[in-house]
Amino acid sequence: MRFCFPQVALLFLSGLVFARDLTVQVIDPSFAPVAGAQVEVSIESSHRPIAVEQTSGLGRVRFENLPADILAIHVLAPGFRAEWQSAKSESGSAPLTVQLHLPVAGETVVVTSTSTPLPESESGSSIEVLNGKQLDSMRPVAGSDALRFLPGAVLATAGQRGGLSSLFVRGGDSRYNKVIVDGVSVTQPGGTFDFGTLPLVEADRLEFLRGSESTLYGSDAMTSVVEVWSRTGTTRTPELRFGADAGNYGTESGYLSFSGARGAFDYNLFADQFNTTGSGANDDYSNGVAGANLGLSWRDWAGLRLRMRHDHSVTGVPGAWNYNGTNVFSANGATYTLLPDLDQRARQDNFLASLELALDRPRQWQNRLRGSVFSLNTANSDFFTQPGRVDAFGDNLDTPFKDVTRINRAAFNYQGTYSEKSWAQTIFGYEFEDENGTVGDLLSTSLSHGLRRNHALFAEQWVTFPRGSLIGGGRYVHNESFGTKFVPRVALTWLALPPTAWLSGTRLRLVYATGIKEPSFAESFGMGGGFPIQPNPFLRPEESRSFEGGFEQGLGARYSFRASYFNNL
Repeated sequence: MRFCFPQVALLFLSGLVFARDLTVQVIDPSFAPVAGAQVEVSIESSHRPIAVEQTSGLGRVRFENLPADILAIHVLAPGFRAEWQSAKSESGSAPLTVQLHLPVAGETVVVTSTSTPLPESESGSSIEVLNGKQLDSMRPVAGSDALRFLPGAVLATAGQRGGLSSLFVRGGDSRYNKVIVDGVSVTQPGGTFDFGTLPLVEADRLEFLRGSESTLYGSDAMTSVVEVWSRTGTTRTPELRFGADAGNYGTESGYLSFSGARGAFDYNLFADQFNTTGSGANDDYSNGVAGANLGLSWRDWAGLRLRMRHDHSVTGVPGAWNYNGTNVFSANGATYTLLPDLDQRARQDNFLASLELALDRPRQWQNRLRGSVFSLNTANSDFFTQPGRVDAFGDNLDTPFKDVTRINRAAFNYQGTYSEKSWAQTIFGYEFEDENGTVGDLLSTSLSHGLRRNHALFAEQWVTFPRGSLIGGGRYVHNESFGTKFVPRVALTWLALPPTAWLSGTRLRLVYATGIKEPSFAESFGMGGGFPIQPNPFLRPEESRSFEGGFEQGLGARYSFRASYFNNL
C-alpha cells in the first residue's frame, strides 16, 4: 500500500485533533494530594476503561494519546468515596482536579476484600476501616488498642502492657487470623501472632475483614484478615511531625516522622519509642519502632516502592502472684507465699521489608510484582530458680529456660488486574513463599529446624450489574507439609430496594467461603525444651467453611443499619 503526501498529512492532522493528553490531580477534602489512588479513564458513552493508572506521591497521574471524546474519570482511593467526573475535550492542558470526599454510610472504598480498590457495598464482605486521622486521634500503642473498638473483634490480653494479646473472630481460634503489614505477612507459620506488640506507628489505614479469605491470602485467613498500610509522603514542602508525652509509672513516649514528595520521588521516615515501668514488680515494657516508606514513579505508569519496618520490644513477666490484693494462699493444710517472678523476660525483634514494582501497562492492565522478607525473633527466658515461687503442692515453679522462636519468611508475589469492562474486572496471580524457622529451648540440647516452600495460583472475577455485584474465585495451593488444596469463595450483593428520599437503599449480601491453616513449625517439625511436641509431617491443614448473609439499610446520607448472620464450621 502506498501513501501520497495529502494522505499522510491528513493522518497527522487527525492525530492532532482526535488525540490528547490528560493530567489528573487527586486531592482530599483538605486539598492535600492523595497518593496511590486508582484513576480509570473511559469514554463517557460506554464507561469501559481505556486506561488505568495510580497517582504518584504528589497525587498526580498523566494519560497520553486519549481520544477526544468526552471522557469519564473514575477515582477509587481507600478510605474515601468513589468519585466520577467528566473531562471535556476543550478542558485544555491544565490538570483536571478531582476532589475526594469522606464516605457516607456504605460508600467507603476498601482494598482487603479483593486486593484492589473497590466500594465496600460491592465487595460482599464484612469489613471495618480505621483511617489515618482516626488512628492519629487514638494514638494506639499496639494493634490491640485499636482493634478492640471494631465490631466482631474479641481481644484477650494476658497481664500488663506488652502482655500476650490474642484476637478471636467469629468463634475461631486465635491462630485463624491473617495479619499483613505493608503487603508482608507477619504471622508465624500456622497463624500465631501477638497483637500486643503490633505497633501502628505512621499507619495510614487499618482494614479488618471478618470471614474466610484464603482465596486471596492463603493460609491462616480462616476467620479474619487484618491489613495495615504505612503513610506515604505527599507534601512538596518537607513535613516534620514530632511529639512526646510522659506520666507516672515511668511512662514516656515520643515519635518523629519526616515526609514529603519531590517530583517523581516520595518519602516518609519515622521512629517511635514507648517505655513504662508498670505498677508492680518486673512489670516494665519497652517498644521501639523505626521504618521508611519510599516511592519512585516515572512516566506516570510505572512505580517502585520500598517499605521497611523494624521493631524491638522487651516485657517483664512477673507471672501470677497477686490474688485480690494478697499473695498468701492455703492448700493441702499448709500456707504458702507466692512471690512475683523477678527475672523472667519476653523479648521480640522483628524486621520486614517489601519492594514492589507497579506497571500500569498495557492499558486496562495493572501489574504488581512484590518481593518481601519478614524476620521474627522471640525469646522468653528465666535463668534463675527463685525461692518462694511454689505451687499448691509446695513444688517450685521457677525452672530455668530460654525458649526461642526464629522465623524467616521470604516471598515473591505477582498480581495482575485486568479491567475488561466498566462492569467487570479480573484478578489473578502467583505466589511463592519460603518459610524457614527454628524453635526450641536453648538451655536444653534440642532445637528443631524446619523448612517449607509453598506455591499458589489464584484468580477472582468481579462483575457488577445495575443492582448488584458478583465475585467468584479460587486458590490452588501446593504446600510442602500437607500437599495440595483448592479453596473457593463466592460473594453476591443485591440492591433489593432502590434509594428514596429517606431510605438510601436496601442492600443484601450472601457469601460462601473456605479457609485453611497450615500446621505450625512445632506441629510439623517438633519442638525441643521442657514441653516437647511429637512432630507429624503428614498433618493435613485445618479448614473452615463459612456461610454469611446480611443486609444494610441506609438512612439518608449519614446513617445506616447493618446486620449479619454467619455460620462457621
